Amino acid sequence: MKKKFWNKDDTQFSLLALPTTIWYFLFCYLPMFGVVLAFKNYRISGGFIKSVFQSEWAGLRNFVFLFGNRDIWIIIRNTLAYNVVMIILGLIIPITLALMLYELRNKAAAKVYQTIFFFPYFLSWVVVSTLVWGFLSYDMGMINRLLDNLNFPMHRFYMEPPFWSGFLIFMSQWKGVGYGTVIYLAAIASLDKTIYEAAIIDGATKWQQVWKLTIPMMKTVIVLMFIMSAGRIFYSDFGLFYQVPRNSSSLYKTVYTLDVYVYNLLKTSNTGMAAAAAFIQSVAACVTILIVNQIVKRIDPDSAMI
Repeated sequence: MKKKFWNKDDTQFSLLALPTTIWYFLFCYLPMFGVVLAFKNYRISGGFIKSVFQSEWAGLRNFVFLFGNRDIWIIIRNTLAYNVVMIILGLIIPITLALMLYELRNKAAAKVYQTIFFFPYFLSWVVVSTLVWGFLSYDMGMINRLLDNLNFPMHRFYMEPPFWSGFLIFMSQWKGVGYGTVIYLAAIASLDKTIYEAAIIDGATKWQQVWKLTIPMMKTVIVLMFIMSAGRIFYSDFGLFYQVPRNSSSLYKTVYTLDVYVYNLLKTSNTGMAAAAAFIQSVAACVTILIVNQIVKRIDPDSAMI
């Protein structure tokens, strides 16, 4: 029988997908029009659309000025270095915690720990930055008050770049580790338990079960999370790198990333350069995720995204 081009199920599924489709169109596809700003000397002369059309074309000048700035390479270095460390830790720590939580015999305690780990994920970086200020502030910070009471020298943390490299990595893991742990915990819970029963009968230890069974069977989820993380290697958590250090000029060479740089360009009305930086960031991220996916596809085709 000839299959119908459109049936009742297609209508129902299309209606279910409609809200998401509209959201993607409004917030993902429609803003792509702004890419043109990277090639214009943008000047406000009325509304946004009018200003875009009336601004003169700049060609590649915005990109030339962008890469002519000697600090841009420091910013790119910071973005890549932080992300490489965070991607590695973002795999190791959540997987380890998920394995530990799953093996807890007391499931009530496991739920409590899971909630404790996941709670920071829901906090805004604005709230977190206020809490951090309460600890690190020179005049009223809890740590400096304690040091002063113990007759130790006080620290101006917001003027000490070496401190922030490790601290920002710690804060990123503290806030995001719960999200990854829940994902990996769900992946572990969905594994076939009969395989473990057979392994126990064969005399496999708990450590052997983890390395020989659990982690290999979680491979698809782990690779998927890695590819998604690698695709954002040229992006950074704006709230973490802008709000927590409170945009301190003393920490410029340590905490500035591409997202913070783009935001500061927008604040100084360098819209064209900001658009050029964001455009390069998007293209680099797209190329990176395709390369990583291709590498994974060559090693293990079943684990690749596309």
